[in-house]
Amino acid sequence: MRQQNEGKERQQTGSRASAAGDARDPGGVSGVLTRHGTHSTKGASQMRITRIETFMVPPRWLFCRVETDIGIVGWGEPVVEGRAEVVRAAVEVLAEYLVGKDPTRIEDHWQVLTKGGFYRGGPVLSSAVAGLDQALWDIMGKRHGVPVHRLLGGPVRDRARVYAWVGGDDPTELADQISAQVEAGFTAVKMNAAGRVRPHASVAEIREVVARVATAREVLGDDRDIAVDCHGRFTAASSRRLLDELAPLHPLFVEEPVPPEQNHILRGLVEAGPVPIATGERIYDRAGFLQVLQAGVAVVQPDLSHAGGISEVRRIASLAETFGAHLAPHCPLGPISLAASLQVVFATPNFLIQEQSLGIHYNREADLLSYLVDREPFRFVDGHAHRTELPGLGVVVDEAAVRAADLAGHGWRNPVWRHSDGGFAEW
Repeated sequence: MRQQNEGKERQQTGSRASAAGDARDPGGVSGVLTRHGTHSTKGASQMRITRIETFMVPPRWLFCRVETDIGIVGWGEPVVEGRAEVVRAAVEVLAEYLVGKDPTRIEDHWQVLTKGGFYRGGPVLSSAVAGLDQALWDIMGKRHGVPVHRLLGGPVRDRARVYAWVGGDDPTELADQISAQVEAGFTAVKMNAAGRVRPHASVAEIREVVARVATAREVLGDDRDIAVDCHGRFTAASSRRLLDELAPLHPLFVEEPVPPEQNHILRGLVEAGPVPIATGERIYDRAGFLQVLQAGVAVVQPDLSHAGGISEVRRIASLAETFGAHLAPHCPLGPISLAASLQVVFATPNFLIQEQSLGIHYNREADLLSYLVDREPFRFVDGHAHRTELPGLGVVVDEAAVRAADLAGHGWRNPVWRHSDGGFAEW
């Protein structure tokens, strides 16, 4: 694990910070500061990026910090879970282009970062761009003193419905966990359908999934929702059988019934029955979403930290709207990713529900609120996140806590599962 002082020039790419950095607001939240600490609205065209830093913070996240010469700081969350170090390296390469540039030319930077290297796409590049894009939008909002959703056309809602996770990788003890989330005010939960599943699921495995969902429905009643995540662990044949059995329990949606490399066969699952199909956490651009939308999925789930950031996800949402599909951003990640997601959904008409990671089974060393100065933006009331007018992404990052956590870092990896015969199993 790389220490904070190892390779410092790489970690703090673009260390050509100007003298104006001496007067900067460390949290980057109080607007534009002059050398004398007074607010100014002059010189927007002269603002330049002076430094980009990355921070590996537990439990499995990567944050980036983009600093400008007039004191505004933007934060982003560029990460592929289990490959954070690789994304960090990609951010450092992309930072070579960004340092010295005007941070407000967000779309131009997005075009160059995604296409300027000739080779395009994939989770690592798209996630690196995503975090930087979030940070640039954060800067833009802070520069103008408004939340990002105001820059995206303004709010279309005052609160956004969120769901809570229950059950872990191999779901157990569901009734008590769901009851606790209901008591906390949530109106929807999501759980994995199953843990390790045989290549062709047995009758017993299918029935176990149905029994879990039936338990959830009994606890939730008919006025709350259950979403079921297959996590790409099922074959198309097994998913078809499962969907037929789940239909009477009316799940909000069933997610990733097949792995993403099999998205070309999703149409058959969509047409097999009435259960809404969702997918998208492992799709990284509009072109990828076009295929699944043409297949008829009801819900798209781009991740703001994987699918090119705010700039691309807002376009994915618009594309989905033309197919009558809804947006439910994937976000089992940290506070910056969730903040970026909420800025998009507050300005998106065809929004369904937002994932969030408070209490999720991955968050052991730290949780969603661990790196925030003010936790109020993520105080969920009646299962909703409420819109605020805080500038930028709408959260204040605890920079001292982030820097301290980066000293320890993390080496999170997803488990590798095997079937009983020793063959690889989807996690």
